[in-house]
Amino acid sequence: MTSAMTSEPLPPLLENPDPKTLAREVLVALKYRVGKGTNVATQHDWLTASIKVVRDRIVDHWMQATQEAYAQQEKRVYYLSLEFLIGRLMRDAFSNLGLMDNMREALKSLGVDLDLIAALEPDAALGNGGLGRLAACFMESMATVDIPAHGYGIRYANGMFRQEIHDGWQVELPETWLDHGNPWEFERRERSFEVGFGGSVESITSKDGRLERHVWKPTEHVLAVAYDTPVVGWRANRVNTLRLWSGMPVDPILLDKFNAGDHIGALAESNKADALSRVLYPADSHKAGQELRLRQEYFFSTASLQDIVQRHLSQYGDLKSLPDKAAIHLNDTHPAIAVPELMRLLMDVHGMDFDHAWDITKRTFGYTNHTLLPEALESWPVPLFERLLPRHMQIVYAINAEVLLEARASNQFSEEQIGRISLIQENGDRRVRMGNLAFVGSHSINGVSALHTDLMKETVFADLHKLYPDRINNKTNGITPRRWLIQCNPGLTALAREAIGDRFLDDIDAIKGLDAFADDAAFRDKFAAVKRANKVRLANVVADRLGIKVDPSALFDIQIKRIHEYKRQLLNILEAIALYDQIRSHPERDWMPRVKFFGGKAAPSYHNAKLIIKLANDVAKVINRDPAVRGLLKMVFLPNYNVSLAEIMMPAADLSEQISTAGMEASGTGNMKFALNGALTIGTLDGANVEIKECVGDDNIFIFGLTTAEVAERRNNGYNPRAVIEGSSELAQAVAAVSSGVFSPDDPERYRDLINGLYNSDWFMVAADFDAYAAAQREVDAVWRNSPDWYARAIRNVARVGWFSSDRTIRQYAKEIWNVPV
Repeated sequence: MTSAMTSEPLPPLLENPDPKTLAREVLVALKYRVGKGTNVATQHDWLTASIKVVRDRIVDHWMQATQEAYAQQEKRVYYLSLEFLIGRLMRDAFSNLGLMDNMREALKSLGVDLDLIAALEPDAALGNGGLGRLAACFMESMATVDIPAHGYGIRYANGMFRQEIHDGWQVELPETWLDHGNPWEFERRERSFEVGFGGSVESITSKDGRLERHVWKPTEHVLAVAYDTPVVGWRANRVNTLRLWSGMPVDPILLDKFNAGDHIGALAESNKADALSRVLYPADSHKAGQELRLRQEYFFSTASLQDIVQRHLSQYGDLKSLPDKAAIHLNDTHPAIAVPELMRLLMDVHGMDFDHAWDITKRTFGYTNHTLLPEALESWPVPLFERLLPRHMQIVYAINAEVLLEARASNQFSEEQIGRISLIQENGDRRVRMGNLAFVGSHSINGVSALHTDLMKETVFADLHKLYPDRINNKTNGITPRRWLIQCNPGLTALAREAIGDRFLDDIDAIKGLDAFADDAAFRDKFAAVKRANKVRLANVVADRLGIKVDPSALFDIQIKRIHEYKRQLLNILEAIALYDQIRSHPERDWMPRVKFFGGKAAPSYHNAKLIIKLANDVAKVINRDPAVRGLLKMVFLPNYNVSLAEIMMPAADLSEQISTAGMEASGTGNMKFALNGALTIGTLDGANVEIKECVGDDNIFIFGLTTAEVAERRNNGYNPRAVIEGSSELAQAVAAVSSGVFSPDDPERYRDLINGLYNSDWFMVAADFDAYAAAQREVDAVWRNSPDWYARAIRNVARVGWFSSDRTIRQYAKEIWNVPV
């Protein structure tokens, strides 16, 4: 990689320094960057010194990649996301740079265990689930396939909470991932932008009374300060930037108040600014939480857009070419406020008229929808929106007028349909619909699986799709194989390299070569040995953290994801109870030993989700202590599920639980990670399960339950869950046990309301799918009993899911949405 802006080419980033050179560099960094000698250095000091050595090797090439983007006038991608679940970065960087083995040897020569210090690196608390992890995979893939890109988000000091389980209940504690600093990041005080809230809007007219422009005069001001983290692609194809914003006050202390004795009030502005980048997803069950969340979304959106506009102007001089040189992508509805904000910048700051600004805005933005759940398609009360962002409310009304007049002029829509197209929800409290805003302000709207995209057209965006039929398209999600195979499963990676060579390391599609080994007995034995080693590692984690002993020979059945009723952890728990009853009632049967693992966090204000966590722990306590089960069934809830725990659990899984109510999961990426690591999927025809089934084949996946159409038919035609429950003896017995307090003797009424919800509505079709799910689990037992057959199917899963790479997804985005070369 060379640049017209540098006098000579830099040394290749992948020059592989020998361990002695790396050891010397670590000692220098320890002394001069950390300020410690080897005799007093802590393990955290060694971690920081090792990261600094690798970071230094990245910086020259990071800068050079940026210089080349300027020199060659490359179009850039700007990815706006409220979450980036990046996990630990040290192994990611070491692996992508090709330094892992030599760094391990270098540290060993200094008496330091790389694995030990790597485990000390905290997971950055910048995300919650699949949305944030997808953003992280996309950033790594954009660097890998050589697309110049910036990710933009918030540098949460505490982020998503740290989960502890106290007496079975979720307890939320602050995630202190920045306690030891962040050695990966660079603070950019010079990249600070002012963010305003509240105030009023002044109309400026010419001498002849003609409106010239509007001036927003906020009453509150904070600063957004940039922190940059380099994102290295595989084999260092490119180094891109993740820029996160931290909130800071314009004046850190109000001295007049402080000197007057109001020491707390003197820090009010500082605290208000600090709150913007303190916690991810503040509880929105109250007005204060709703307001903070809207503030956060505007805060990072305007800072990012101001940064993008300033960068574009510094290179090109005007904003007419913005759509040709910048693709701004909205990761779900959280940054949808960027649409009216770009309009404000173009009109009020840079003097464009509405039509010109609207054309540029639509051609610049793309929008990915991640959910069909109404509560996740954000909307804000008009009074709140107007009070915090009065100029943006005006712009939203102006955009809405443009869209509704276009809809009415087409003569295609009824009044009811026009009401659904509107950016303002009129029935009940008037609210601003952020999903509709993102849709009309973007030239491309994509779903994240084939099924999800079709449902978008038929449900939440049906009327907008009719108005703009060329905008919706599908981009099925993907995962980076570097983290989710090469790094987290080195045993399987080594086995694949031995069997088919190294090509799959650079082109994951080549892993399909393993298909030929599914019927090879010797290879199956090696594959089973790798799987067992991964299961032993997980078993050790369970023993260390929970004091529970699990047998690696048992089937490891794992459901790890955000706790939500539509993801149906409750279905899994009820089936576990039914299986428990069957094992006790029929000890003479040949039961297959099984361990059911659960992990995931519930939103702090989501009562039923937190109750499901408690139920999982209550049921586990009873089952695990019952000698009648003879160790044939165990349940484990692992607290504080995060990326690092996923990297241990996914390689150890035999069975992947993807059992959401059909039509409610947009895609899923956990299903892809499990399959790539050799787990068989049990799931509904929901999200990307549909496409996984097509790739791996019907014999290599366990599909059960109602389809999306059947779910809709039941909901619309008088579904009677009570009759279903009473007609299933296993389900009725399990439900009665929960409802009567068998698993909660200290509080027999604890789960009464949860179970009443099944009897009275069962919106998520737990009862409707129970018998089919239980039957599929018995089919799982039958296949597991035939070990060669099981591992042949598992190998076929690994071999056939290379298509679900985020590299493929990003190439599709680049070609079909962003118009950037790859």
